[in-house]
Amino acid sequence: MMTSIQLNAEMLRNMSIIAEDEHLLKRVAKYLRKVVAEKQADSTLLTKEEFLASLERGEEEYRRGKTHRINSVDELHSFLNSL
Repeated sequence: MMTSIQLNAEMLRNMSIIAEDEHLLKRVAKYLRKVVAEKQADSTLLTKEEFLASLERGEEEYRRGKTHRINSVDELHSFLNSL
């Protein structure tokens, strides 16, 4: 798996090649707009801060005893069917 630094370096190398071709630049710009729009439209995507805050909320609920313990597959199916 690549690190974010490696990914950024690869993107910059590729962009230096693409920058010399106006047609490729237009295609990349169109694709990037599409990717950004998808990210903004996907409510399941979280920022790092949102994700960490969600974990903190879950830990707090666990400390307060507001969780469900599921010990078997049957209990899991029962719980999911009750939703």
